[in-house]
Amino acid sequence: MKQYFAFLALVVLPFFVFSQTLKTINKPTIKGLDEVAPFSEDLAAVRKGNQWGFIDKTGQLVIDFRSDLVWSKNADPKRKDVKGIRYPQFKNGRCMIQEIKDEDIPYYGFIDTEGQIAIEPEYINLTEFDDGRAVGIFCRRTYRGKNNFQLNIYEYTFTEAVLNTEGEIIWPIEDREGILMKKGRYEMPELRATLISPDLLAVKDTTNDWEIRNINSQNQKP
Repeated sequence: MKQYFAFLALVVLPFFVFSQTLKTINKPTIKGLDEVAPFSEDLAAVRKGNQWGFIDKTGQLVIDFRSDLVWSKNADPKRKDVKGIRYPQFKNGRCMIQEIKDEDIPYYGFIDTEGQIAIEPEYINLTEFDDGRAVGIFCRRTYRGKNNFQLNIYEYTFTEAVLNTEGEIIWPIEDREGILMKKGRYEMPELRATLISPDLLAVKDTTNDWEIRNINSQNQKP
């Protein structure tokens, strides 16, 4: 009988030690995640509930969980604007965020890889960056006072434009009109322009025909 127990100990002990070793070497850096996105520019988005953060390639959380990152489970992969973003990711060192402002309308901007705001949320539609450029509809709000209900009154103008990663508008495309900035009536306007190379835009005109525009001023004809 003693020999049996000795044999059993020799068999069971290695498995116990091996199991404990597995638990030690497989200790998670982050627990309780609902979703893990692919890496982009050495950072991967991870989700808990409706908040996302970013991990680096060691598995450490380098940007804490936050609720302003742009994403949608129902994203349309054919679209290049806000509605096409399935999960947050960095492109050209920028990741899109949103801020809800007057009339519960979302405005969009970007953070940098430190989690700091790099481009203020002043656009009502945007693309992610590609080759250091993005296309967006810039919304300029001018305060005009208060109405009889002591609510702020703003005058709005809209410009579709090309911007760089510093947030500078490097090429105005066209003024946009007919955008209703009222709760319940607001619809995000579609972008009419798309970058097809760093210096070329494809722009849809009012008749829904496409035209090509060169946005490199050095190549513009007089």
